[in-house]
Amino acid sequence: MVVERDIDDLPKNEANYTALTPLWFLERAAMVYPNRKSLVHGSVEYTWLQTYRRCRQLASALTKCSVTFGSTVAVIAPNVPAMYEAHFGIPMAGAVLNAVNVRLNADTIAFLLDHCSAAVVMVDQEFFSLAEEALKFSENKSKGKSNRPLLIVIGDKNCDPAPVQYALEKGAIEYEQFLETGDPEFPWKPPQDEWQSIALGYTSGTTASPKGVVLHHRGAYLMAMSNAVVWSMKEGAVYLWTLPMFHCNGWCFTWTLAAICGTNICLRQVTAKAVYSAITHLGVTHFSAAPVVLNTMVNAPKEETILPLPRLVHVSTAGASPPPSVLAAMTQRGFRVLHTYGLSETYGPSTICTWKPEWDLLPTDVQARLNARQGVRYVSLEKLDVINPKDMTPVPADGKTMGEIVFKGNVVMKGYLKNPKANEAAFAGGWYHSGDLAVKHPDGYIEIKDRSKDIIISGGENISSVEVENILYQHPAILEVSVVARPDEQWGESPCAFVTLKPNVKETDQQQLAEDIMNFSRSKMPRYWVPKSVVFGPLPKTATGKIQKHLLRAKAKEMGPVRKSRL
Repeated sequence: MVVERDIDDLPKNEANYTALTPLWFLERAAMVYPNRKSLVHGSVEYTWLQTYRRCRQLASALTKCSVTFGSTVAVIAPNVPAMYEAHFGIPMAGAVLNAVNVRLNADTIAFLLDHCSAAVVMVDQEFFSLAEEALKFSENKSKGKSNRPLLIVIGDKNCDPAPVQYALEKGAIEYEQFLETGDPEFPWKPPQDEWQSIALGYTSGTTASPKGVVLHHRGAYLMAMSNAVVWSMKEGAVYLWTLPMFHCNGWCFTWTLAAICGTNICLRQVTAKAVYSAITHLGVTHFSAAPVVLNTMVNAPKEETILPLPRLVHVSTAGASPPPSVLAAMTQRGFRVLHTYGLSETYGPSTICTWKPEWDLLPTDVQARLNARQGVRYVSLEKLDVINPKDMTPVPADGKTMGEIVFKGNVVMKGYLKNPKANEAAFAGGWYHSGDLAVKHPDGYIEIKDRSKDIIISGGENISSVEVENILYQHPAILEVSVVARPDEQWGESPCAFVTLKPNVKETDQQQLAEDIMNFSRSKMPRYWVPKSVVFGPLPKTATGKIQKHLLRAKAKEMGPVRKSRL
């Protein structure tokens, strides 16, 4: 065995080595731009100095309640200032932040709170009843033997105060009053080890109990910096929070905004009208959103839009494969869309479809198709590949051979909390396995074709539901579409399209419209790809805008097998 030696024997010391943590970004922002706006939420505004002091108060108040290293603090809230402050104040106390999806039901939230042994639950006034119900579930399950967490209600000056009063009557502490118990000059300490956990987030748990994704300070630091690098975010950028901060810690942009001393515009309810208004009146330069939000923006009624845009607005999208037609429509409206891809287990987006100058000369539809790919690895990700999961060998870069996307590097999670079996499977062979199926193009860019469980196998042929959806999005009547497998007597499975129509489309004759969609499909795709059934109605979604295909698959199965081919 060859022993690697350096040119010297110089050791690490306090002057030249410290654990990486994004918490330092906040201290620097407060020092460099103490009077610059850090947060704007309706009538509420804070500067970076105020935010830093408030986060230190939160850390101090938690510490006084013995909430520190080894503790978890759950936060159930939309994009409000307290949620942003939690991303700094909680880890400043040494504790771990668990930002909870507000659209989960009480039973699931109870599971999360029990699983992570939450010492404190901070909850926005709108969701206090949800938290209250979840805690009752926990108490009933433990038969009163579990310790009830400290309950803090977050009031919102832009909302009706009645829910706050109700929460106080139930024994909760109001957030601002809780902060007052803390010291704004609290001497917080960074982690001694950058491997220390900073955040915990839970997977959707669509087929089993949610898994707790544990992230460390090092990864959060690197991803926050990487966000700014790959997006060329300038110092002082104005970022609109359309993406939930509870989703992968806002893809780590919570910490990025402090690093670039930008301004956070909080948005409690995401609508096309609110986004266009913030762009026009609040100087928004950047925002992130799932493709479903972009689709809403390009199909918004004229009275809810403000066009042309007052400036170029940069948009980062991820969470699902964006249809090329939606990307093209956003570009036509003056947005510059950055397409990224990642998972909760990789700190949010960790690949990027890097735009190349030579693409500027290509037709718009070709540009959109190229930009719809998932791309190449982020600056902070060391390795990315598409492999044959059977023998762990890379697939050829031919744009045709499908394999599984795998990751390796510093922005891969520590692992799943209290779940060694899931960790063994996730890290098999020294890679993190995503479960997403993709191809690798000759230029090295990867492109997702489907989740392994979403591939439709018809007559022995694999059909990518994503590719069928991308074509269907070109139909003038379709607002949203999701394609899943439906049992088929002749072919085993066949595509079934669940469709939401645009608001201006009349559903006078659904049968005729379904036939029109199938005829459109026949002109655009291989015959065996064409959906044999079309179902109209709203699509079930997660809190982050992802369509819940497992529910649609169950519905398609309930419909029974297709008995006679229409092809």
